Amino acid sequence: MPKHYDLIAIGAGSGGLSAAERAALYGKKAAVIEKARLGGTCVNVGCVPKKVMWSAAAISHALADARGYGFDVVVNDFDWTQLVESRDRFIQGINDWYTTYLADSNVDVIRGEARFVDAHTVEVNGEQYSADHIVVAPGGEPIVPPVPGAEHGITSDGFFALKEQPGRVAVVGGGYIGVEVAGLLRSLGSEVDLLVRSSGFLRGFDAVVREGLMEEMVNAGVNILSYTQVESMEKGEDGKLNVHCTGGHELTGFDALIWAVGRRPLTGTLNLEAAGIELEDGCIPTDEFQNTRVPGVYAVGDATGRAQLTPVAIAAARRLCDRLFGGQSERRLDYENIPSVVFSHPPIGTVGLTETEAREIHGEAVKIYQTRFTPMYHALTEHKTQTAMKLVCVGAQEKVVGCHMIGHGVDEMLQGFAVAIRMGATKKDFDDTVAIHPTSSEELVTMR
Repeated sequence: MPKHYDLIAIGAGSGGLSAAERAALYGKKAAVIEKARLGGTCVNVGCVPKKVMWSAAAISHALADARGYGFDVVVNDFDWTQLVESRDRFIQGINDWYTTYLADSNVDVIRGEARFVDAHTVEVNGEQYSADHIVVAPGGEPIVPPVPGAEHGITSDGFFALKEQPGRVAVVGGGYIGVEVAGLLRSLGSEVDLLVRSSGFLRGFDAVVREGLMEEMVNAGVNILSYTQVESMEKGEDGKLNVHCTGGHELTGFDALIWAVGRRPLTGTLNLEAAGIELEDGCIPTDEFQNTRVPGVYAVGDATGRAQLTPVAIAAARRLCDRLFGGQSERRLDYENIPSVVFSHPPIGTVGLTETEAREIHGEAVKIYQTRFTPMYHALTEHKTQTAMKLVCVGAQEKVVGCHMIGHGVDEMLQGFAVAIRMGATKKDFDDTVAIHPTSSEELVTMR
């Protein structure tokens, strides 16, 4: 007889953990199944260690900027090994905390790989477990393209396993992971080539941030190779990587190549067919309430293919359990106006519609306000990173439907403005807000 739960979450990443924790909060018997480390991608090979590395790169910039403010700074060395060891201790502390927290919350942790037996039963290591509700949240994995020699490269997961800093590195991919990794490596002193298959990167982002980041990365010394795809690669006798690209272009002498060409859901071993679930474009289709086509089976997070961000998975899972166990029948996540940050150098903050998207929907009713300036932080520094901001407004009331920023500190500015936009703020609401001076954020309430 299978051990029975009110809710089982498959995957102990952000979505699965949040579902099990919220179910337990409602007094339900919950379990989470995980074959790897607790915390999933975000904690172990994603947001958290990435932000640690980004912060190290930001300190590198700050040390250079300090001279302009009168500090006699001499940087003798940078110890990659110390940074990695400190980062990994921090991550291990989070892993350990999760173990204690789940036990204290009466959530069972089942170690192993889950496979559906039927719509309400899964098998792990030969043992069966059943539940009234099963939340599928397995997360995703980096894609490695099927080109000869691809195994000589590493993925973004492998990046966090590097024990030594690569002196020269190729980053393949123009998404946010690609530009983040390329930017932080360059800031820490590596020579970086960024290979993108089109004219630029960050497809789907507003032009103001895409173009601004392109300019800053070029100025920082990142070698951006547009319209470039890898056809094959091999490792030479000297241990260096040689990369053959489209058009007969050859790049040589790399210490590492990092694949950042996308991610796919980790659904291959779940035996979803036994539960009656069919994938669409590799993802688990759900409705607006996270329901799959099978009653009692739900999906959240990266496996759904929608807004692959940690806070999105958390929010969707918590709202799902509020609906299932909290009597909130209409509770669900609204996938519009989701704020996000790209931890590039400088960072990007964005929420809502891009200018292109707004014009496709609203046509001539769109009005744009934008500014570009050197922030006061750089008044005394030798290197001066530009800040650019854009507000996308529509209609006679000039409702703000998009906000896009790049520059020093925009990652911390965005959250509050995202609240205002979600609440339906207009340009007049922004204008009527007293500015905080002197700050960069005041530009958002003083634009003309």
